[in-house]
Amino acid sequence: MRLLPTFILPLALAACGTTSARTAPATAPSATAAPVAFGSLDAAIAGAHRSAADRARDVYRHPRETLTFFGVRPGQTVIELAPGGGWYTAILAPLLHDSGTLVAAIPAAAGPRARYHARFREFQATRPDLYGNVRVSTLEPPATIELGPDASADVVLTFRSLHGWITDNAAEQVFAAIFRVLKPGGVLGFVEHRAAAGADPQVSARSGYVPEAYVIQLAQAAGLVLDERSEINANPRDTRDYPEGVWSLPPTLRQGETDRARYLAIGESDRMTLRFRRPAATP
Repeated sequence: MRLLPTFILPLALAACGTTSARTAPATAPSATAAPVAFGSLDAAIAGAHRSAADRARDVYRHPRETLTFFGVRPGQTVIELAPGGGWYTAILAPLLHDSGTLVAAIPAAAGPRARYHARFREFQATRPDLYGNVRVSTLEPPATIELGPDASADVVLTFRSLHGWITDNAAEQVFAAIFRVLKPGGVLGFVEHRAAAGADPQVSARSGYVPEAYVIQLAQAAGLVLDERSEINANPRDTRDYPEGVWSLPPTLRQGETDRARYLAIGESDRMTLRFRRPAATP
């Protein structure tokens, strides 16, 4: 892991990403998978409860390094924003199962994104012993953003979601809510597809990418400070110029067989990994 001091500008895009020769088929976690050692990050990542398809993406997402960089550990209250199908939840839930609290901020059950609510609930049902005690809050920007009580979270995590909030004209509201829910000294762990420096965020977001400088601007406007940045999820092979945007790349491969070998060789997108912090309270 190479950490870049916060004062280095322009933003670096260096560091090498790793690619895989194939994408494993999507498979559901087994309901009879072996028990997981609660409280252990390594055991959660290596656990048999994770599908082969999810484990195949570790080479791009570096979950151990990423969560360690964000300082996630047992005993904390952690809020995961927009967990989707539960890729990171499958790691976080066992880690915090016996010591700590995991909150999944998902869309409302009866709203325009109800299918994503149902998708996460279906994921929870695959292993209630692991995911049953994950709490749920509502993230339906810009209409409803209810992450939890003010100053209640040690860490807020968001993985590849900001582009959607930008297109919904809700980015500022989400960052303001993140600031409110974090404890003084609490951390926002942020990962997003990285646009070229100087890109117009309103334009690039439609392709799934966001310029790093704009992310820092949003966070600072909300009252957060940039604590550190890392290149652990960088991929210089990503040229960001695909017909279907970032969704041309794995794991979505939206173009099907068209240029499939090319996209598999590139791998998943180039991603910024940023750690922000809510300033500690003044004595």
